[in-house]
Amino acid sequence: MTSGCTSNKQQRKYFIGLMSGTSADGIDLALVSFDENNKLTHHASFYQPYSDEITDKITSLYNPDKNEIDRAFALDITLAKLFANAVNDLLLQEQLHKQEIIAIGSHGQTIRHRPQGVSPFTLQIGCCQTLATLTGIRVVGQFRRKDMALGGQGAPLVPAFHQTVFSEQALNNGSDVFVVNIGGICNLTFLPASSKYNVIGYDTGTGNALLDDWFQLHHPESQYKYDKHGDWAATGKVNEALLALLLSDDYFQMLPPKSTGREYFHLDWLKKQLLTLNTISSQDVQATLVVFTAVTVVNAIKQHSSDSKKATKVYLCGGGVHNKSLKNQINQQLQASTRNYELLLTNQKDIDGDQLEAIAFAWLAFAYEKKLLSSMSAVTGASKSCTLGCKFLP
Repeated sequence: MTSGCTSNKQQRKYFIGLMSGTSADGIDLALVSFDENNKLTHHASFYQPYSDEITDKITSLYNPDKNEIDRAFALDITLAKLFANAVNDLLLQEQLHKQEIIAIGSHGQTIRHRPQGVSPFTLQIGCCQTLATLTGIRVVGQFRRKDMALGGQGAPLVPAFHQTVFSEQALNNGSDVFVVNIGGICNLTFLPASSKYNVIGYDTGTGNALLDDWFQLHHPESQYKYDKHGDWAATGKVNEALLALLLSDDYFQMLPPKSTGREYFHLDWLKKQLLTLNTISSQDVQATLVVFTAVTVVNAIKQHSSDSKKATKVYLCGGGVHNKSLKNQINQQLQASTRNYELLLTNQKDIDGDQLEAIAFAWLAFAYEKKLLSSMSAVTGASKSCTLGCKFLP
């Protein structure tokens, strides 16, 4: 995989991947092409942050409240217009015309994900039809719904993509590989070196969600919406009683397939745990949340292994890799294990970790066009694997 646009742009046809994650901080775009062997090349990226007003509108829909339908579907159109503006800005940045884009793979913005219950559902907004109409480019979106119709969790969506990029199964004496994406929620993909084992993928639990929310609660005047580098967490001490309580949540006892969201792991969930304990300083809570996130990631990794004799490679990506406190905790937890782990960043595979999910949705649009299987039933629990997505024409 390489970066940077080439001089023969006009001969290429591109896909654009569009991602807006549960952190609700902005829009990530990736410009991608594929050769005749389906090899992916990442050419360019674009990021458009959300205003505080838009972020607040998104996060206010994570849990039930008043007038939800009007608020959600007004925002559905507002986000589509913002997505379209970002796409047009990317085209302008790269001096490309809409005719050079085959399709946009749009994840949309998840506002509710309910994989459990009698009638499981998931809801992503950012109207695909509006996006297609405003850009003049066909859009492939609503990737989660078919998997859920087939009885799956509708998440995680990226393990099939991870397998195409990171798996070492085809190599002689390859390594087990884990890809850990630390977004608002943290998801893991296990790519075993041996074909005797299945690819596994699921949400390990919270990623940046609680860290960001707790920081913002105690730093309302900060220019940042997150604990930059984990510096505030580094001033606190881990509270073992709180850590044990957080880790005792039923979600961490569940076997995969499983997925979760910010409608489960949120400030009210955290405050409920805190009510049962003596007063804890705000920075100690933040320090504990860092270790909590690291432990849930590493516990998940340690549950899976094949018979590979080589060091297990763990690739980190997502916004959480910029939190030095969190990254150091993950490394410490891995090094304390009896297995040999090598902690890496996806950048070491020439993939920008901040852009990995946007690139993945460009690949999902490509898979739709080529009718490739892009879901893994063993990962999501669906009755069969399928080609994900629906097409929306300008």
